[in-house]
Amino acid sequence: MRISKLFAAAIIALASLAITSCNNKKFQVSGTISDAKDSTLYFENMSLNGPQVVDSVKLGENGEFSFSEATPDAPEFYRLRIAGQIINVSIDSTEAVNVKASYPNMSSQYEVSGSENCSKIKELALMQIDLQNRINAVVNNPNMGADSVQTAVEALLASYKDNVKRNYIFKEPMKAYAYFALFQTFALGGAQNLIFNPRSSEDDVKVFAAVATSWDTFYPKAERGKNLHNIAIEGMKDVRIIKNAQAKQVIEASKVNETGIINISLADNKGRTRNLTDLKGRVVLLDFHVFASEGSTKRIMTLRSLYDKYHALGLEIYQVSLDPDEHFWKTQTAALPWISVRDADGSTAATYNVQGVPTFFLIDKQNTLYKRDAQIKDLDAEIRALCGK
Repeated sequence: MRISKLFAAAIIALASLAITSCNNKKFQVSGTISDAKDSTLYFENMSLNGPQVVDSVKLGENGEFSFSEATPDAPEFYRLRIAGQIINVSIDSTEAVNVKASYPNMSSQYEVSGSENCSKIKELALMQIDLQNRINAVVNNPNMGADSVQTAVEALLASYKDNVKRNYIFKEPMKAYAYFALFQTFALGGAQNLIFNPRSSEDDVKVFAAVATSWDTFYPKAERGKNLHNIAIEGMKDVRIIKNAQAKQVIEASKVNETGIINISLADNKGRTRNLTDLKGRVVLLDFHVFASEGSTKRIMTLRSLYDKYHALGLEIYQVSLDPDEHFWKTQTAALPWISVRDADGSTAATYNVQGVPTFFLIDKQNTLYKRDAQIKDLDAEIRALCGK
């Protein structure tokens, strides 16, 4: 699946399979995590299928730990984790990496030595935390409207990406920290999004391609390099589809003025064409979703609860699936009571600037776009108010 296989795993962890060599060389990650007595410290490999535990230890009074594994043939990524606190490390050749930290703030306050890549990854991790804090401040600013928030967030991301491209990725694209930077994420509207998103940005595709080309030269057999090429190729296809869709799409000014939204006209799971503009007079939750994604079932249950509570009061859900498998989508939506359509090529999602899923928008009874998820703290209360209750 284009989203879940190439991108969702990268949002959770750095994508690709671990490559280990056939020699007897070892690398070592050791150090101390203070104030963590009796806590379990996990040493995890960041694989295509998500984090995989390699080793673990129950920390004692002094917090000392040491993990040793076979040296990989190409740069590989691991993390130290206690509960939700994480320190990312990369391994290249026979490095001995030393980490010193204190729990429970080890993610943002730690020292690392023995590896330039790990030092750079620390810089990137701290920059990412700062970016997220800035985004949160913008989103939570009660004096900013939806358009202002979107503009401010886009400006923050553009500045961050420019800095990272110039000083980390393009500077040494063959390095592990350049690869790490490609898969950094930010949270917005309850969803994790790639900062560099090759699915919707031609410039970001070029960034992925630059690192992929460099890894071809320095690590020609690395699975991570092959994975980067696959992402870049898929990204080129996606961007081309979006461009074609945008070139073909002509929105009549009178129609926009009348409805206040860009219409969506797609076939539902029973083959019937459903127009978003036909729902004028009802409160609409426009939802973009991937049924094959992790957490889908829980989220659908939440939507079902809202639908059951407010449908009689005027709520309708218009759900746009981005699942590539049509049969799977029809099976998953057969019993759902709301409108279920499928965006096969991603063009509809592109017109609504959807960069990560799940995400949603609220549309009022006048068929005017009201708010998107990042602006909503209490969805239940917002729907209730729009329904006039």
